[in-house]
Amino acid sequence: MIAALVPAMKPLLILVVLPLAIGYFAEHFTRHTRAAAVAATLAASAMVFAALMLQDPSGTWNWLATLLVLPLPIALTLAAVQLAHGRAGSRKHPMRKLGI
Repeated sequence: MIAALVPAMKPLLILVVLPLAIGYFAEHFTRHTRAAAVAATLAASAMVFAALMLQDPSGTWNWLATLLVLPLPIALTLAAVQLAHGRAGSRKHPMRKLGI
């Protein structure tokens, strides 16, 4: 039963779960949100391209297929970066606690 679900879950993993993880880790491993967004966007693009090439060894999909599906992973990656930035407690300005 589980073995039958694994091939059906690969697109969900590649297009949703991995971009969210990439965005979250990019925000926590870089110093600035802009650098995290750029790194996450490039990593998500490379990940989608590599996943398409690995899932289709016969070569019927090419880089144009990557461009067609790329907006969803990039949007999820950037959303994860922004959410991780907003939830980081160490990024708050210390004077806000004083009301200044």
